[in-house]
Amino acid sequence: EESSCCSFGITPFCMFSFPDGFEVHSVFRCLFNSTELKDTQYIYSYIYNKVEFLRFDSNIGLYVGYTSFGMRQAENLNNNPVALSSRRAQKEVFCHHNSGVWYRNILNRSVAPSVTLSSAAPPAGDHPAMLTCSVYGFYPKQIRVTWMRDGQEVTSDVTSTAELPDGAWLYQMHSSLEFKPRSGERISCRVEHASLKEPLVTDWDPSMPDSERNKLAIGASGLILGLILSLAGFIYYKRKARGQNQSEPVGNILKAEPVVVQGKAQPLY
Repeated sequence: EESSCCSFGITPFCMFSFPDGFEVHSVFRCLFNSTELKDTQYIYSYIYNKVEFLRFDSNIGLYVGYTSFGMRQAENLNNNPVALSSRRAQKEVFCHHNSGVWYRNILNRSVAPSVTLSSAAPPAGDHPAMLTCSVYGFYPKQIRVTWMRDGQEVTSDVTSTAELPDGAWLYQMHSSLEFKPRSGERISCRVEHASLKEPLVTDWDPSMPDSERNKLAIGASGLILGLILSLAGFIYYKRKARGQNQSEPVGNILKAEPVVVQGKAQPLY
């Protein structure tokens, strides 16, 4: 089982306005991964121009220098019993007290997610349909979102985002499934999270709101009316053309060939 490491800290910050913009600050951290706090590590770092030059580490119980100046400072502080004892005591004062507050108010806090399913036009590809499962407002960050098709988990043609900030320490996540629809199938988005006693399963409902259904009906009616008018025009054109072919013009009768009677041509009129 993967253990989670939590930390918190206060950062006293000092800036000196020298022409070259030198910066000196210090920060302390409390690292722990269980409510028992037996493995808590207290670290106090001194940083100059983004370079850590001196650190106190409670796991060692001493100061450690990382530059020539830092090593000289570490030697002086380690030889000062009062300064060293005071720094060691801060593990209990800062870490053990504050980590308990964090566990009670933040780390044990959980917020259940809300789930929305929506359809969208898929990108160019072999699949004519795409569904997106949007999960909002959950805490902690760890979450598992999967697609189910007729009760079976789908692993192909699935694209998911990472957990994204959703404001107020909450997170959001989105997962999309490209697929070819089948009649009577059941497609679901399954969400597993620490705030849920059991997985949250949301089925896709292909029925649309009344507004969308009305828009679709109007569009379909317009298309059908257009097809009817086009068909009526085509039938009228064909009937008119057929009538002209069946009625021979009078001019053709007047220009008929004469009838030959006993070797002489006799006109018809």
